[in-house]
Amino acid sequence: MRTHATGRVLHDPKGGSFRFDAGALCLDFAHTGGEGQYAIFETLHKPADLGEWLAQPPLAAVMTVPVTARELTAAKALRQAIWDAAHARAAHRALPAAAVAVINRIAAAAPLVPELAADATTAGWAPPVRAAQVLSTLAREMIDLLSGPLSERIRECASDNCPLVFVDTSRPGARRWCAMERCGNRHKLRALRARQATVP
Repeated sequence: MRTHATGRVLHDPKGGSFRFDAGALCLDFAHTGGEGQYAIFETLHKPADLGEWLAQPPLAAVMTVPVTARELTAAKALRQAIWDAAHARAAHRALPAAAVAVINRIAAAAPLVPELAADATTAGWAPPVRAAQVLSTLAREMIDLLSGPLSERIRECASDNCPLVFVDTSRPGARRWCAMERCGNRHKLRALRARQATVP
């Protein structure tokens, strides 16, 4: 399975974009939009949008069966469940039962099946490739993440007003920011200004 390389470019509705690597594909997926106040970040407006997101590397799951409206609804339910579970784990709270139920239900479907190419040096996904299979694969990855050794490294960005969540896969385990060029640099700039303000 080619799900080890992660990260996507996120776009701010007010303008600007930055590369955010959540450290796990399922967490990257959790940042494709949302409910309530996060609805302005929605990128999965129609079934084809979901198919396009899933077809991008590293997953590269090109649908051989068109994504349905029902699968899009399931995708958004899984996305919200991953988001809720990740934030609960980052805050050291019990995982919401509803989120766990959604993740388990979607993981119960058949996942993607890897297939070695004829040249025996590359791999793809055995057809048919359906969105429901990809969602199952993402849900299973989230189960592995929550129950594995990196579970305690699921964190929310240390910025006061950034809700992005990630798993810190760095060796020292010292990652604090969604992205250094975004919240990390803002923090450095604020700290610098605060120091300068105290200089007589």
